Amino acid sequence: MTFSRSVGGVALVIALALAGAAPATAFEPVNTDSNNVAIEGYDTVAYFTEGEPVRGDPAHEHEWQGARWQFSSAEHRDLFAGAPDRYAPRYGGFCSGAMADGRKFRADPEAWKIIDGKLYLNFTASGIETFAEGAAEAIPKADANWDRLEQVNQPD
Repeated sequence: MTFSRSVGGVALVIALALAGAAPATAFEPVNTDSNNVAIEGYDTVAYFTEGEPVRGDPAHEHEWQGARWQFSSAEHRDLFAGAPDRYAPRYGGFCSGAMADGRKFRADPEAWKIIDGKLYLNFTASGIETFAEGAAEAIPKADANWDRLEQVNQPD
Protein backbone atom coordinates (compact mmCIF):
# COMPACT_ATOMS: atom_id res chain seq x y z
CA MET A 1 0.00 0.00 0.00
CA THR A 2 2.79 2.43 0.83
CA PHE A 3 4.60 1.45 -2.40
CA SER A 4 1.61 2.20 -4.64
CA ARG A 5 1.03 5.55 -2.91
CA SER A 6 4.70 6.44 -3.47
CA VAL A 7 4.57 5.43 -7.12
CA GLY A 8 1.32 7.35 -7.57
CA GLY A 9 2.80 10.36 -5.81
CA VAL A 10 5.94 10.27 -7.97
CA ALA A 11 3.81 9.99 -11.12
CA LEU A 12 1.76 12.99 -10.02
CA VAL A 13 4.89 15.04 -9.31
CA ILE A 14 6.34 14.12 -12.73
CA ALA A 15 3.08 14.98 -14.51
CA LEU A 16 2.87 18.34 -12.74
CA ALA A 17 6.50 19.12 -13.51
CA LEU A 18 6.01 18.33 -17.20
CA ALA A 19 2.84 20.40 -17.35
CA GLY A 20 4.67 23.33 -15.76
CA ALA A 21 7.50 23.06 -18.29
CA ALA A 22 5.18 23.56 -21.26
CA PRO A 23 4.20 27.12 -22.22
CA ALA A 24 0.77 28.19 -21.01
CA THR A 25 -0.35 28.87 -24.56
CA ALA A 26 1.11 27.49 -27.73
CA PHE A 27 2.80 29.89 -30.11
CA GLU A 28 0.40 31.14 -32.75
CA PRO A 29 2.32 32.27 -35.83
CA VAL A 30 -0.74 34.01 -37.31
CA ASN A 31 -3.54 36.05 -35.77
CA THR A 32 -6.57 33.89 -36.60
CA ASP A 33 -10.19 33.68 -35.55
CA SER A 34 -12.02 30.57 -34.30
CA ASN A 35 -12.33 29.34 -37.91
CA ASN A 36 -8.56 29.69 -38.44
CA VAL A 37 -9.06 32.65 -40.79
CA ALA A 38 -6.16 35.10 -40.73
CA ILE A 39 -6.60 38.76 -39.80
CA GLU A 40 -10.39 38.55 -39.55
CA GLY A 41 -10.73 37.67 -43.23
CA TYR A 42 -9.22 40.87 -44.58
CA ASP A 43 -7.36 40.78 -47.90
CA THR A 44 -3.75 41.47 -46.97
CA VAL A 45 -2.80 42.26 -50.59
CA ALA A 46 -5.43 45.01 -50.80
CA TYR A 47 -3.55 47.17 -48.29
CA PHE A 48 -0.81 47.42 -50.91
CA THR A 49 -2.88 47.53 -54.11
CA GLU A 50 -6.00 49.39 -52.96
CA GLY A 51 -4.47 51.45 -50.16
CA GLU A 52 -7.20 50.41 -47.74
CA PRO A 53 -8.52 47.41 -45.80
CA VAL A 54 -10.83 45.24 -47.93
CA ARG A 55 -12.72 42.17 -46.78
CA GLY A 56 -11.67 38.93 -48.41
CA ASP A 57 -13.98 36.32 -49.87
CA PRO A 58 -13.81 32.63 -48.83
CA ALA A 59 -14.05 31.76 -52.55
CA HIS A 60 -10.53 33.22 -52.93
CA GLU A 61 -8.69 31.50 -50.11
CA HIS A 62 -5.10 30.33 -49.70
CA GLU A 63 -3.60 28.37 -46.81
CA TRP A 64 -0.26 29.58 -45.51
CA GLN A 65 1.46 29.08 -42.15
CA GLY A 66 -1.44 26.94 -40.97
CA ALA A 67 -3.99 29.73 -41.48
CA ARG A 68 -6.69 30.41 -44.03
CA TRP A 69 -6.04 33.73 -45.82
CA GLN A 70 -8.94 35.27 -47.75
CA PHE A 71 -8.74 37.68 -50.67
CA SER A 72 -11.13 39.91 -52.56
CA SER A 73 -10.05 38.42 -55.91
CA ALA A 74 -8.27 35.46 -57.44
CA GLU A 75 -5.59 37.90 -58.62
CA HIS A 76 -4.86 38.98 -55.03
CA ARG A 77 -4.84 35.36 -53.88
CA ASP A 78 -2.32 34.49 -56.57
CA LEU A 79 -0.12 37.49 -55.75
CA PHE A 80 -0.05 36.40 -52.12
CA ALA A 81 0.60 32.74 -52.96
CA GLY A 82 3.58 33.78 -55.06
CA ALA A 83 5.15 36.01 -52.39
CA PRO A 84 3.42 35.64 -49.00
CA ASP A 85 6.29 37.25 -47.07
CA ARG A 86 5.89 40.40 -49.17
CA TYR A 87 2.18 40.80 -48.36
CA ALA A 88 1.65 39.16 -44.96
CA PRO A 89 1.48 41.56 -42.03
CA ARG A 90 4.46 41.63 -39.72
CA TYR A 91 4.27 39.64 -36.48
CA GLY A 92 1.62 37.32 -37.87
CA GLY A 93 -0.92 40.14 -37.90
CA PHE A 94 -0.71 40.67 -34.14
CA CYS A 95 -0.49 44.19 -32.68
CA SER A 96 2.82 45.81 -33.66
CA GLY A 97 2.85 48.24 -30.74
CA ALA A 98 2.31 45.48 -28.21
CA MET A 99 5.01 43.39 -29.88
CA ALA A 100 7.45 46.29 -29.43
CA ASP A 101 6.63 46.10 -25.71
CA GLY A 102 7.18 42.34 -25.67
CA ARG A 103 3.50 41.40 -25.60
CA LYS A 104 1.25 39.66 -28.09
CA PHE A 105 -2.24 41.13 -28.59
CA ARG A 106 -4.78 40.71 -31.31
CA ALA A 107 -4.90 43.56 -33.82
CA ASP A 108 -7.67 45.41 -35.58
CA PRO A 109 -7.18 45.03 -39.36
CA GLU A 110 -8.64 48.52 -39.75
CA ALA A 111 -5.70 49.96 -37.74
CA TRP A 112 -2.83 49.60 -40.19
CA LYS A 113 0.16 51.25 -41.76
CA ILE A 114 2.66 50.31 -44.44
CA ILE A 115 6.17 51.28 -43.35
CA ASP A 116 9.15 50.66 -45.64
CA GLY A 117 7.06 48.30 -47.77
CA LYS A 118 5.85 46.15 -44.86
CA LEU A 119 2.35 45.93 -43.41
CA TYR A 120 1.88 46.56 -39.69
CA LEU A 121 -1.41 46.14 -37.81
CA ASN A 122 -2.27 47.46 -34.39
CA PHE A 123 -4.94 47.21 -31.71
CA THR A 124 -6.11 50.80 -32.31
CA ALA A 125 -5.82 53.50 -34.98
CA SER A 126 -4.09 55.86 -32.53
CA GLY A 127 -1.70 53.07 -31.56
CA ILE A 128 -0.57 52.49 -35.14
CA GLU A 129 0.10 56.21 -35.50
CA THR A 130 2.24 56.14 -32.35
CA PHE A 131 4.04 53.03 -33.61
CA ALA A 132 4.69 54.67 -37.01
CA GLU A 133 5.99 57.88 -35.41
CA GLY A 134 8.51 55.89 -33.40
CA ALA A 135 9.12 53.22 -36.06
CA ALA A 136 12.91 53.60 -36.06
CA GLU A 137 12.96 52.47 -32.43
CA ALA A 138 9.79 50.35 -32.28
CA ILE A 139 10.40 48.06 -35.26
CA PRO A 140 13.76 46.66 -34.07
CA LYS A 141 12.25 46.04 -30.62
CA ALA A 142 9.19 44.34 -32.09
CA ASP A 143 11.39 42.25 -34.44
CA ALA A 144 13.54 41.07 -31.52
CA ASN A 145 10.50 40.23 -29.41
CA TRP A 146 8.84 38.34 -32.28
CA ASP A 147 12.01 36.34 -32.89
CA ARG A 148 12.23 35.57 -29.16
CA LEU A 149 8.59 34.42 -29.03
CA GLU A 150 9.09 32.17 -32.05
CA GLN A 151 12.23 30.58 -30.58
CA VAL A 152 10.80 30.05 -27.11
CA ASN A 153 7.53 28.55 -28.26
CA GLN A 154 8.45 26.46 -31.30
CA PRO A 155 8.72 22.71 -30.78
CA ASP A 156 12.15 21.16 -31.39
